[in-house]
Amino acid sequence: MRAAVALFVCAAACAQQPFTLEQVLSAPFPSSLTAAPAGNRIAWVFDERGARNIWAAEGPAFQARKLTPYAADDGQEILDLEWSPDARAIAYARGSAANRAGEYPNPNSDPKGVSQEVWVIPFAGGEPRKLGEGNSPAVSAARVAFVRKGQIWSAPLEGKDAAEQLVRARGQAASPRWSPDGSKLAFVSGRDGHSFIGVYDAGARTLRFLDASVDRDVNPVWSRDGRQVAFIRLPASTRWFQWGPRREGQPWSIRVADAETGRGREVWKAAEGRGSVFRGLGSEQQLFRSAGDRLVFPWERDGWTHLYSVALGGGAPVLLTPGEFEVEHAALSADGGEMIYSSNQGDIDRRHIWRVGVWAPPAKPVTSGAGIEWAPVFTADGAAAWLASDARRPAHPVAAGRDIAPETLPVAFPLQQMIAPQQVILPSADGMPIHAQLFLPPSGGHAAAAERRPAVIFFHGGSRRQMLTGWHSMYYYHNAYAFNQYLASRGYVVLSVNYRSGTGYGLNFREALNYGATGGSEYSDVQGAGLYLRGRADVDPNRIGLWGGSYGGYLTAMGLARASGLFAAGVDLHGVHDWSTELNMLRGEPETKVAFESSPLAYVKEWRSPVLLIHGDDDRNVQFGQTVALVEALRRQKVDFEQIVFPDEVHDFLTHAHWLEAYRAAADFFDRKMPGGGPL
Repeated sequence: MRAAVALFVCAAACAQQPFTLEQVLSAPFPSSLTAAPAGNRIAWVFDERGARNIWAAEGPAFQARKLTPYAADDGQEILDLEWSPDARAIAYARGSAANRAGEYPNPNSDPKGVSQEVWVIPFAGGEPRKLGEGNSPAVSAARVAFVRKGQIWSAPLEGKDAAEQLVRARGQAASPRWSPDGSKLAFVSGRDGHSFIGVYDAGARTLRFLDASVDRDVNPVWSRDGRQVAFIRLPASTRWFQWGPRREGQPWSIRVADAETGRGREVWKAAEGRGSVFRGLGSEQQLFRSAGDRLVFPWERDGWTHLYSVALGGGAPVLLTPGEFEVEHAALSADGGEMIYSSNQGDIDRRHIWRVGVWAPPAKPVTSGAGIEWAPVFTADGAAAWLASDARRPAHPVAAGRDIAPETLPVAFPLQQMIAPQQVILPSADGMPIHAQLFLPPSGGHAAAAERRPAVIFFHGGSRRQMLTGWHSMYYYHNAYAFNQYLASRGYVVLSVNYRSGTGYGLNFREALNYGATGGSEYSDVQGAGLYLRGRADVDPNRIGLWGGSYGGYLTAMGLARASGLFAAGVDLHGVHDWSTELNMLRGEPETKVAFESSPLAYVKEWRSPVLLIHGDDDRNVQFGQTVALVEALRRQKVDFEQIVFPDEVHDFLTHAHWLEAYRAAADFFDRKMPGGGPL
C-alpha cells in the first residue's frame, strides 16, 4: 500500500517538473511500415534522434529488433523498403533524392559528399550490402531493379556482381514493379508533360510502352498471372498550374493493357464534376488488383475521398466506404479479398483503422477510442499491423492488437507531462467554421488560473495537411506537436489551426475558393484564430504570436504583414512570401497580379511585429530566395527581424540537431518578444 501511495505521489510530482526540448523530441518516430509477401513479418523505419534504422518483427510474438547498424545523426534518410518475395531480405534506399542539379542533400556539410544508395539487409540479421547508387528498389526472386539518375538498373539479390544498367530509354524512370514471376518489369517513364507505362521483358530483352497517349499514366499494377498491367491515366493539360482550387476538370480514368502486345482499354472513367480531378490516398499505392478480377481505387465522387471497386470487365463501381469522412491509408489483404484502411469516420480530428470486403460494404472498425491509428497493413498470414499514437504517447508500431517495441521510448520522455489538447471549432473572420486544437498550460505551481497568458497560434504546412488531437503521423508534424507541447509547458496558450485548403474535411474545404495564390482566403482563418484567442479570459490580447513552417510560414508572414496590431511576434520557417516568384510567374499578367496580392510581400509596408526567419539554403520545396526577398523588404521597413540559416539543409530538416536548434531559438524568441512565457 505504501509503495502504491509513493508511486502516486511520485507520478503527481513528476508531472509538475519542467521538461526540456531534448526530452520531448527524444521519442523514436516510426515510418514506412510494410508487411512481407510471405509469412508473418513486418518492417519499419525508426528515426531515433536522427539515427535512422530498419526494425523488424515476426508473428505471433512480434518481438521487435533492429536490423541495420546506423548510429549517427547524419541526415541520411531510409526510404523505399521492399521485401524479397520469400521475405528473407529487405532492400532499401539510404540517403535523399538529388535535386535538378544532381546534388544530394548534405545537411551536415560533409566535405566527402553524400549520395543516395540501394542496400539489402537479411531479415535474419547481418551486415547490409550495397547494390549501387539509386533509389526505388523492386525485388524479384533473383534480382533487385532500381532507379539511378532516371534509368533502370539491376543487381543480383545475392552475390557480389556489380549493378548493371537494365534499360536505356528516354525520360525519367520511376516506380519499377516486377511481374509475379519476375520475368518482366513495369515502370513509369516520365516525359515532358506526359508519361508512359513501360514493360521490360528480361528474357527477350525488349521494351514496350503500353497503350501510349498524350496523357500521364501512373501507378502500374500487375495482374496475378502477369499478363496484364492496370494503371491510372491522368488527362493531359498544357495549362499552367496555379496554387488554387481545382474542384473539377477533365475526368481521369483507369485502364488495363496487355503486357505482350501493349494494347489497352478503358475499364472505368470518372464522371464529370466532383471527383473528376484525381485525389489520391496517403499510401504510395493508389490502385489495387483484388480478388475476383476487381480493381480498388480512391474517388471523391461525393466530395469525400472513398474506396470504390470495379470489375475488370467494366461496369458501375461499388462504393465501399460511404459517409462524410476521408480514407487516408489503405492496403490489400494477401488473398485480395479485403481492404484495411485508416479514416476519420465518426472522429473527424483523429484516425482509426477499418476493414471492408472488396465486393461490398459495410466496413467494420478495427480500432476506436481516444487514440490515433494509421498506415495499416495485412501480413501474408492475415495479421493486421499499423502505427498508433494518442495525445500523450508518440507514434509507435502495433501488431496483432498490441504495442511492439515499447522499450524504445526513452525513460526521460515526459509522458505524464503531456497535455491532451482540446478540440475547438471557431469561426473564421468570414464565418467559416474552422477546427483547431487548444493546448492549455498546466495550472499547478503557477499564479491564479485567471492570469492572462501569452498565446501562440500554429499553422501547419502543405497546405494539404490536418493536425490531429494527438501526436501526428508525419515526422514534420510529430516535431511540431512536440514543440506545441513544449510551449504549453512553458505557460503559453497554444492554438493549432486546421485552416481552409487543408485535408480531413472534404473536397470543398480542401479546394477552398480563392485560396493560396488565387486570393489568400486562408487569411480569414488567421484573423479568426487571433480574434478567438483575444476574446479568451486566459489570454493577454497584447501577447499573441504566430508560428509555422512552409505554408504555415506563409500564413505566419501574412498575419504579421496584415495584422501587426493583432499579432505581436512570429516565427516563420521556410515560408512563401511572394507567390508570383515562387510559381515562376511573369509580372503583369492578371493571374500574376492576384498571386502577388495574395502574398505577404504585398503588405510589407504594414508590417511592424518582430519575426524570426529560419530556412535551409538547399530547400527543394520553397525557394531560399523567398526568405532573401523578405529580408530585403523588412530591412527597408526597419522591421525587427532575426534569422537562422542552415547551410546545405533541406525543407524538412534532415538532422535532429537542426530541429533542436530551430525550436530552441523559436522558444527563446517568443520569451523575449512576448515576455511572460518561460518555465512555470
